[in-house]
Amino acid sequence: MMPALLQRLASNQVFRFLLLGGTAAAINWIVRFPLSAAMPMGAAVILAYMIGMGAGFTLYRKYVFPGSTRPLMEQTMTFIGVNLVGAVVVLGLTTLFLQMPAAAPWPNVVREGLAHGAAIAVGAVINFIGHKQLTFRLASRPAG
Repeated sequence: MMPALLQRLASNQVFRFLLLGGTAAAINWIVRFPLSAAMPMGAAVILAYMIGMGAGFTLYRKYVFPGSTRPLMEQTMTFIGVNLVGAVVVLGLTTLFLQMPAAAPWPNVVREGLAHGAAIAVGAVINFIGHKQLTFRLASRPAG
């Protein structure tokens, strides 16, 4: 029973995107903590996003969207473009969430972690749509 369920899940593109995107997002989120100790929060969020983005490209290309016929350079440039949009969203939402009054007197590290984590979740939705429709889509065939 369990192997059949695992096979069905593994063959589902959305599940693979969520699993591997979650892995890339976890990398993004985790590395932000030590980065924040060495640089301002905004810079730490951007650098953490770039590290997670590198992991995401490798994982998505190999395991989520392996059938794309687009050249690697096109995939890479489009991936960067989609993720730049996502980075702006993540940074903007992280900043917005940090400006909201906290319901509980949590330490800054907790507030920053929650704000950044929630912003990453919104960014993941944007990334899935962008990567499916743009980055890893099948290349158009010339007419004719």
